[in-house]
Amino acid sequence: MNVAIEIPDDIGRVLGGQAGDVSRAVLEAVAVEAYRSGTITPAQVQQMLGLRSRWETESFLRRAEAYHDYTMDDLERDIAAIRDASRQ
Repeated sequence: MNVAIEIPDDIGRVLGGQAGDVSRAVLEAVAVEAYRSGTITPAQVQQMLGLRSRWETESFLRRAEAYHDYTMDDLERDIAAIRDASRQ
């Protein structure tokens, strides 16, 4: 899907000066915000941005400081799932 947006020229120049490719910067910003909100998964971020690997995707998300809240309850559930899987 192609989406067109209009950005005032002066703001476009600023964004272009920082990021180089304004279209890419906007695409990355959309991917980061969609990931942060839980709308898309890391695999979908990878697909959306054409990244080559999970590790490249994780690195991109780290640089963007895009983290999900991970609670102690989440950790305990993950540990229990690992223990259950190792018993099988």
